[in-house]
Amino acid sequence: MPLISVIIPVYNGEKTIRATIESVLKQSLKDYELIIINDGSQDGTLEVISQIQDSRLQVFSYSNSGVSVSRNRGVENANGEFIAFLDADDLWTPDKLQAQWQALQENPEAAVAYSWTDWITEAGEFLRPGSHITANGDVYEKLLLINFLDNGSNPLIRKQALLKVGGFDALLPPAEDWDMWLRLAAKYPFVAVPFPQVLYRVSANSASANVSRLALGSLHAIKKAFDQAPASLQYLKPYSLSNIYKYLTYKALEGFPERKKGLAGARFLWSAVRNDLSLLKTRIIWKAVFKIAAMIIMPPQQAALVLTKLSKFSDLNTLLTQIRLNP
Repeated sequence: MPLISVIIPVYNGEKTIRATIESVLKQSLKDYELIIINDGSQDGTLEVISQIQDSRLQVFSYSNSGVSVSRNRGVENANGEFIAFLDADDLWTPDKLQAQWQALQENPEAAVAYSWTDWITEAGEFLRPGSHITANGDVYEKLLLINFLDNGSNPLIRKQALLKVGGFDALLPPAEDWDMWLRLAAKYPFVAVPFPQVLYRVSANSASANVSRLALGSLHAIKKAFDQAPASLQYLKPYSLSNIYKYLTYKALEGFPERKKGLAGARFLWSAVRNDLSLLKTRIIWKAVFKIAAMIIMPPQQAALVLTKLSKFSDLNTLLTQIRLNP
């Protein structure tokens, strides 16, 4: 019986699946099985996978049902004591499984070990760091405020705990990860591995790129979470909403300036401020307002020229992605 079951759901992932699988095969911890759930791929995904020879690799093919159902199917086929999920376009550093397993061995009361995430481009080059938040023990309150695990490719989970809280909720894409981590955090301690060991690939097809879908899923996840949270934590809800709206503002304003992006950013930023009025006291919030105004009022080329001259864009991005963990 393998120690760890690694589950990779894939749909039309021919461009990235090889690199993703290889990042698993390069793990320093070798006692695992690799379960690939082919979610009805119509491209050359299966052909790419067939070229990789490793006795630990298993492929199960189904009709297209989405990532949540695919992960749940992977768990049904898993034999390991621990479960790790990896999206078909993400990567792990070679020490990821070893470090997380060791953390769980040293903290037997914990059911989940997670690492920091860095974001990479479609070409696999470093783009920016993730939240890099270290939280240990009872993390439920912090996790209600924001998904600091950042993505679904992150944690190593005791299978027994995963089965107890139930499967991924197929009604919450792309926020089903956050929902699952919250259900686990409500019952079990977490342990952090404070190193970037998960590389999240940002592309036009990634789940986080569809801002409208991300907004809908995240808001549904927040509603579900606070419907289940105790009365003593209900005061956190507006801060949770503000955090997600700040992130949605950042996502809406990414890339080349367009009027529709500016309008979306304005809606999200207003919602962030409405839920946390203290944002109005931050000077840098007005830089966000300026950027939004430029995108809405100016022609795209002119807006791009003006915005390149706006100093300290990194500070603006920090504000829009900053999470509030101490209301």
